[in-house]
Amino acid sequence: MADGDIKTQDNLQDLDKLNENISKIEALSARLVAALAEKKPIPQSLQGPGQELFLKAASAYLSEMVNNPARIIEHQVGYWGKTLKHYVDAQHRLMHGDMSPPEDETPKDRRFDNPVWDSNPFFNFIKQQYMMNSEAMETAVGGLSGIEERDRQRVDYFTRQIIDMMAPTNFLATNPDALQQAVDTNGESLVRGLENLVNDLEEHHGEMIVNLSDKSAFHLGENIATSKGEVVFRNRMFELIQYAPTTETVHRIPLLIFPPWINKYYILDLREQNSFIKWVVDQGYTVFIVSWVNPDESYAEVGMDEYVEEGFLTAIEQVKEITNEQKINAIGYCIAGTTLSITLGLMKQRKNHSVRSATFFTTLTDFSDQGEVGVFLDDDFVDGIEAEAKRTGLMKSLYMNRTFSYLRSNDLIYKPAIRSYMMGEAPPAFDLLYWNGDATNLPGKMAVEYLRGLCQRDELATIGFPICGTRVHLSEVSLPLYAIGCETDHIAAWKSSYTGVQQMGSRNKTFVLSQSGHIAGIVNPPSKKKYGHYTNEDLTLDPQAWKDSAVFHEGSWWPRWEEWLSTRSGKQIPARVPGDSGRKTLGAAPGSYATVVATV
Repeated sequence: MADGDIKTQDNLQDLDKLNENISKIEALSARLVAALAEKKPIPQSLQGPGQELFLKAASAYLSEMVNNPARIIEHQVGYWGKTLKHYVDAQHRLMHGDMSPPEDETPKDRRFDNPVWDSNPFFNFIKQQYMMNSEAMETAVGGLSGIEERDRQRVDYFTRQIIDMMAPTNFLATNPDALQQAVDTNGESLVRGLENLVNDLEEHHGEMIVNLSDKSAFHLGENIATSKGEVVFRNRMFELIQYAPTTETVHRIPLLIFPPWINKYYILDLREQNSFIKWVVDQGYTVFIVSWVNPDESYAEVGMDEYVEEGFLTAIEQVKEITNEQKINAIGYCIAGTTLSITLGLMKQRKNHSVRSATFFTTLTDFSDQGEVGVFLDDDFVDGIEAEAKRTGLMKSLYMNRTFSYLRSNDLIYKPAIRSYMMGEAPPAFDLLYWNGDATNLPGKMAVEYLRGLCQRDELATIGFPICGTRVHLSEVSLPLYAIGCETDHIAAWKSSYTGVQQMGSRNKTFVLSQSGHIAGIVNPPSKKKYGHYTNEDLTLDPQAWKDSAVFHEGSWWPRWEEWLSTRSGKQIPARVPGDSGRKTLGAAPGSYATVVATV
């Protein structure tokens, strides 16, 4: 066959492929319209900050223009000068046939890792202009005076959200990776991307929620949440899982873990290689964990009282009864750590000494500094959440997921969207991202009590938090405790976690600072030798001074903590097996509550 005939045949095949993709687009477009029609209206108050914040920012900027016009002019002239110089330089090179871009002094940004951003004059021009615009916006906002610091932080944050949203990588026409992929696949990548988009919209009833992982790759109890155990108790608030031993003997005093009820318990049991639960069982402990219910509208009036009485206190009593022990050790993670501290204060008032020691993972108890998440804790958002909770009985998983995702929008929204919708790639089979997408609702009453009483009014560290007919203060947590903060935690800032521990009444307390963030700093098995940790026995120092004088240790904090726990866990006894106490088991782990999917 002649070369010309081969080329003609190839061209015909390409044309057939293109026509096939066009027909797919027509069918997908119809599905897209149908999926978008399912979208339910979201209250304006839950979609962005209130207008008052923008008015404050605008007023501060106008005031700056009147009182310090030279500063505004200097900023504007500097921005205009950079922009025009860049434009003239680019034009001059093109006019003289020079296809190299002008000198690029913009900072490195991983969104622009493709060498084309540096070598191609079109893409480099777009990148440099975007970076100049970003700098101008940040400078304008950063230079505002006459605005309260909290409002400044919020303006800074939402300005950054606008900047990140408008990145050229987020648009097909200015994303060289996506364009090249489309050319290389004769447009098939765009068809796959549209199909991914439609699938996500259909799954989430019209909401634009990017699936971060391949959900078909994981099955609870099979290749995720696989530690062997049995459900040994169930009530309307939780299932209690007891894990099967892997050692012949165990410490006498059992360990009870309270995970957060935002997302599900198996963050501590993702895979055998990184399972905190399996590791602790392997060290010779009888381990129990609470698997919280994923609430529906019938839980509307469930508040913090019910989580303490029917959740924490009931679980503690059940573990004591099953193991025939008078004391247990307890762990609380994130919001469950906050609630554990409330429970411990209540137990002290009631002269209940059932908990021998407590461990807190990335726990906030002093909310005077709310960290990055504080931008969502002003009345404009919380009022909206309260109104929605009264209307639906829930704080739906959609709002929590969206909030936490926007704290890391480039990693959790835009990058996955680009990969899925523009590159046409399937989401990865990544256990952590699968867990992240396995969302939970919160009871409306509980959510509002938490946001108002703890996050906004900081009652636990000040006047005392109202619980079960009394008020509990942070200083009433007086048993031996061990707390782990995470260095780059954007949900529970480590410095706030540290100051909370300082205010607890215990004379025996340890604080450890792990490298990395809210999840990776905790799920950090020793075998990986990945993230290190800091220790310092002097908890009288302020947070930064504590860290500056701390000792850094390579590797996971898990063995250090286990050494501390072992001295509080009693002698070795024959290993306990779920059901050997005469308690009827109710099914294998991970149980039934963990499999309930929250509706959008």
